[in-house]
Amino acid sequence: MDVNIKDIARISGVGISTVSRVINNKGLVSDATREKVLSVVKEYNYIPNSNARNLKTTQSKNIALMVKGITNPFFAIMIKEIERQVNLRGYPFLIHQVEDGTDEINAAIQLVKEKNLSGIIFMGGTYNHSEEKFKQLTVPFVLTTITTSQEVDPSIFSSVTINESKEAYKATSYLISLGHKNIGFLAKSPLLDETTGSRRLQGYKLALEENNLPYNAGLVEDCEYSPSSGFNAARRLLNRDRAVTAIFAASDTIAIGAAKAVLTAGLSIPDDISIIGFDGIEMAEYYHPALDTISQPGTEMALSSVGVLFDLISNRTNHQHIVYDAVLLKRGSCKMLKSR
Repeated sequence: MDVNIKDIARISGVGISTVSRVINNKGLVSDATREKVLSVVKEYNYIPNSNARNLKTTQSKNIALMVKGITNPFFAIMIKEIERQVNLRGYPFLIHQVEDGTDEINAAIQLVKEKNLSGIIFMGGTYNHSEEKFKQLTVPFVLTTITTSQEVDPSIFSSVTINESKEAYKATSYLISLGHKNIGFLAKSPLLDETTGSRRLQGYKLALEENNLPYNAGLVEDCEYSPSSGFNAARRLLNRDRAVTAIFAASDTIAIGAAKAVLTAGLSIPDDISIIGFDGIEMAEYYHPALDTISQPGTEMALSSVGVLFDLISNRTNHQHIVYDAVLLKRGSCKMLKSR
């Protein structure tokens, strides 16, 4: 159903000018009205007139999404929703890939100058920046799915995250509840301080400790967030320790590779080895067997990231820190440990 701005106004029960203020993020609109209009816009998949949007592009500042790990399938859903929400508000949108080893803040400062930015969403990675470094940014910004390795005053930035350690604890506890004691752990840089991998390792270790199970560093493998790296890490683990009965992979992409390694070794999932991943990406659901996972609420996190950013741009709020809960999805790749 094709709708125009008049239809959106009629369905929302507001005036056309109110709809215009909401999608362009200009003027005063109550939070309740804003949410109602945006809900109708989303329901009817309304996109503002392209000519009007192009005209606005020449007049307004841009919103940038700076992504580290842009090939991560989990980010795909978030990027699509962030772009949609920014466009609905009538702002031009830029995606900028941040390479490993690049100083994100320096890159952002340069982009602010070159692209006339009015706001930035940073996504992915571990940031080792001081408060002084963050303060060099002159536009509102939000850190999404990002861990920070330094103590930074929370009043100078906003964030949208999950509790990495808590969710890893949930995954490991689930495997332990099924009777598993020799549980492998695969993640990127798990032994380095304050990385995503290390925070998920903390949850893994805490679950072992609370269940009186010893931590064995030999069950921990370092790998990239990719199927090929997960395959190689799981193969190393299985070659070294055949007593492993379960694997917790710190991403679904790692879990997919680990599952391939298990099958290549002539073992069955979940009869011989149980596997659980992390993120909740679509392709893990269609692997055979479908992989259990800790599913992050990507769409909700994207919506909040854009909402918080535009609240900051409009001076409607101070900095916010939103922490979402993930969900354990049981799809069939984990089962009660059978006697060996």
